[in-house]
Amino acid sequence: MSQLVTGEAVVLQVRIARMPTRALACAIDMALQGIVLTVLLALLAGFLFGSESSEALAVALIFIVVLLVVVGYRVVMETLTRGRTLGKMVLGLKVVRDDGSSIRFRHALVRTLMWFFVDFAPWFAACPGIVASLMNKQGKRIGDMVAGTVVIRERHQSMASPPLFVPGHLVQWAQSLELSRLSDELANAARDYLSRYAELLPGAQHALGEALAARVAAVIAPAPPTQIIAPAYLSAVLAERRRRELNRLSTQRPTPTGPFAPNPYAAPAAPAPSYAVPAGPFAPPSPYGVLPPPPPTAGPFAPPAPPSATRPATVNAQGWAAPGSNESGRWS
Repeated sequence: MSQLVTGEAVVLQVRIARMPTRALACAIDMALQGIVLTVLLALLAGFLFGSESSEALAVALIFIVVLLVVVGYRVVMETLTRGRTLGKMVLGLKVVRDDGSSIRFRHALVRTLMWFFVDFAPWFAACPGIVASLMNKQGKRIGDMVAGTVVIRERHQSMASPPLFVPGHLVQWAQSLELSRLSDELANAARDYLSRYAELLPGAQHALGEALAARVAAVIAPAPPTQIIAPAYLSAVLAERRRRELNRLSTQRPTPTGPFAPNPYAAPAAPAPSYAVPAGPFAPPSPYGVLPPPPPTAGPFAPPAPPSATRPATVNAQGWAAPGSNESGRWS
């Protein structure tokens, strides 16, 4: 196990991918690249033999094709999949930044160029990358050192999307949220935290959750009406964000016309399922602990509300304070 320190000064325990595993993943990628390169070079050879092209043009075209397949494949794959190639997917590896966050295009480009021209360059007999990886305690090659990245082993179940839900008593609050200032980068950071929640140490779960929840609470409004733990708060915000995005996409979809147009006299469709957690004996267990019960309903037999019930929740610099609570800096 090795440690990565996030931007919020939280220490994450991760498993570093070592040279044998990385070499096997690289072999899988190179085998796929070899197949694609063979097909493209065969097509290019047929084109060059069928035309009166100069030798210099042929060499230039071959070099461009090789560079696009070898370099372009890794850059595009690691950018689109946030640090994975097909070989890394098979072996459960992922490239992350030194603070544990996902890499971007510039990191993938620097890593790949250093891999092609320095680490495993044929004019260096592929020695620099191997020697650097064996001597570095995190298994970094020269490209990783320059780009500020590291290759880790991740569990396969952590690659799935985290379960996002809104507690039933917070549905109205979620629907009233103003999410226009919530950036994609912050939403992805919260989603990554929820997907890796079970892998973090208890201290990291609490500290990183509070830090992310405070950042999210600073850019959205209003505050939740009741006390809620940080992971459930982030899950509710992301669930509402996803619901609005799906609604937006569904409204932009054009209505079909012609023989396949919907029948206006057909039976009405069933109501859309609620995105709140279902109640009853078959309700899925919450991975973040027990949520607070919903407030009592109003009516002639409802118990009188405490004086603090009308006080809104507040956010301070340390964390979340529940309505009427004397404690601060806690989400749970």
